[in-house]
Amino acid sequence: MTGWIGITVGDVTGIGPEVTLKAVAAEIGADDTRYLLSGDAAWLKRLHAQLHCEFPLQNYEGSNSAGRVFVVDPRADPLPGALPAGAPVAACAALAWLTEGANRCLQNNVDALVTAPVNKEAVLRAGHAFIGQTEFLSNLAGTERTAMMLLGEDGHGRWLRVALATTHLPLRAVADHLDQSKIELVIELAARACNDLGLERARIAVCGLNPHAGEGGLLGDEESRIIAPAVQAAQSRGLQVVGPLAADTLFYHAYRGDYDAVVAMYHDQGLVPLKMIGFETGVNWTLGLPFIRTSPDHGTAYDIAGRGVANPASLLAAIHLAKKLARSRT
Repeated sequence: MTGWIGITVGDVTGIGPEVTLKAVAAEIGADDTRYLLSGDAAWLKRLHAQLHCEFPLQNYEGSNSAGRVFVVDPRADPLPGALPAGAPVAACAALAWLTEGANRCLQNNVDALVTAPVNKEAVLRAGHAFIGQTEFLSNLAGTERTAMMLLGEDGHGRWLRVALATTHLPLRAVADHLDQSKIELVIELAARACNDLGLERARIAVCGLNPHAGEGGLLGDEESRIIAPAVQAAQSRGLQVVGPLAADTLFYHAYRGDYDAVVAMYHDQGLVPLKMIGFETGVNWTLGLPFIRTSPDHGTAYDIAGRGVANPASLLAAIHLAKKLARSRT
């Protein structure tokens, strides 16, 4: 693959820079892809030396520069050499790099964007209104028609692909935020994702919200009032979709291959089974953006940051998916 993958390194007081450099080191020999890292050059170069990375890390001076891995920073001032976990200045820098990476995608300077973790609590403490990177990027791109899909593979090549109807909400607020049009959109985006992945089919299963998918209305009416009409509307447009189905059995059938993707109603309903089978290789893919964006399915892991023990498998999987999608679009 000849092209550019942008990577935002996230919160430098977390494991983002470490897993970024480790993943690039593991992947750089696979093809001729070039990598543009949005981050603090001094931090990355110190870590580059500590990890004994064998590839050169260069300052970015333009797309015609000779080399494979570059670092760019839109900020005027470098970060201090040492910072406590979750430092506000690190959180603000992470948002600046995220903005830089998104803008380069929108300007077609890179073919896809991989985003290392930021910490929501640290960003909020730094004074920014922030729900998550998915919502932040959707706002930058000027679209609300997006959804989060998580993909994970077990050790035997069996996948779960889960798109979420709601994301980062308190559980008590989920029912109030469910909306027929949003569920229809997530079904549509999940089906399109299956096509983008080159799957032979796009069979989508939709979870109910309540136990036993509402037990015929005895345990709630969201299934009959909101979810079933969304499924029926998607079916009327020719999509292969079924539901609402009881989540406790649906994921068993999806895992064995009966369905190609699942639409879950809330965060943990979808992510618990996904992380059970693909904890180290899970990838977050933002569907509906005008550019490709993937990220690892883990957080900043402040407890192990700076120790050199972080596993880059999830970020490496995010790079693999970004490259695959970029090739298919090309």
